[in-house]
Amino acid sequence: MIRVVLPAHLRTLAGVGGEVKIDVEGEVTQRSIIDALEAHYPPLRGAIRDYGTGQRRAFVRFFACGQDWSHEPPDTPLPEAVATGVEPFLIIGAIAGG
Repeated sequence: MIRVVLPAHLRTLAGVGGEVKIDVEGEVTQRSIIDALEAHYPPLRGAIRDYGTGQRRAFVRFFACGQDWSHEPPDTPLPEAVATGVEPFLIIGAIAGG
């Protein structure tokens, strides 16, 4: 069971109140987690990744075990602590401005 922490606007979109737990088949990667999230919470489709390209949206960041995974290839295996549910996978809404 994978633990995922979503930012407030995505929790509202998904209709959840806090951390979500999902099952991921196969290797635990950014792609497999987002695939499982979108399958379980269809309103999230297109909110985290672009519909056409499948690329992470510009103002969304991914963190695992205190490290930014946003620019890693989406099929890179995530740390064992995330795969076993010890640590959550965080999806963060980035802020721009000066």
